[in-house]
Amino acid sequence: MNPFSKNQLGRLSFFVFLLIGISLYSFTKPQEDADSKASAWQQIVSSENGQSTHVLLFSDGYFSWTVYKTENGAFQLTKGGSWKMEDNKMEVSYEFHTADPSQVGKSEVWTAKQKRKSLTLKNAGLDGSWTNLDEALSSPLAGPWLFSGRKRDGQIQRVDMTTRPRKTMKILTGTRFQWIAYNTETGKFHGTGGGTYTATDGVYTENIEFFSRDDSRVGAALKFQFEVKEGDWHHSGKNSRGEPLYELWSKRK
Repeated sequence: MNPFSKNQLGRLSFFVFLLIGISLYSFTKPQEDADSKASAWQQIVSSENGQSTHVLLFSDGYFSWTVYKTENGAFQLTKGGSWKMEDNKMEVSYEFHTADPSQVGKSEVWTAKQKRKSLTLKNAGLDGSWTNLDEALSSPLAGPWLFSGRKRDGQIQRVDMTTRPRKTMKILTGTRFQWIAYNTETGKFHGTGGGTYTATDGVYTENIEFFSRDDSRVGAALKFQFEVKEGDWHHSGKNSRGEPLYELWSKRK
């Protein structure tokens, strides 16, 4: 004897179908969201010239790969741009490349396998495993940002950095930051700096681990005020030279 009525069986079938659909969505969703996940990775490489620190940042479809001397933060190179993932193939397209500017505008494909605490790359010029630097950590500022204006005489003056080849971009993950100034048309590199940061209670603090323009700034901590309003990051305080600043940054699409 069937303990369920026809209507009950119909509702039960619908409920089971809904649960299966949710399970399948949950299984496939992490892969769909792979491009938008912010993460930071590190690999230490030893050679006859000493140790070099490689830091790899991914955030909302953009990335940077930077190398500096482990002992003193002396800048060596940076490269990056956009990326997308399909299965275990990662296609990267360069917007800046200090070691070889001729690579700007070109793409290459890496093989990538990620676990929770490690990332393995092949065909990327440096094979081997990378260590996760900010696992499960989040920040209100995580993402790629483009410099989009500054305040002068009390007025916000905006610039369009989206269509112009001359760009200043910041890439932030849960704990790491990097800014890069470059030109996508000429391949010219203008400067970069980065390290760790915190963003709490309206205070944004940068701890500099490398700075291409002045190695003596390595180890410095810079504090700013920050607020995200209508999608823009308002960044104010004093720059590395002690001069007042008020910058506007917009999320890069």
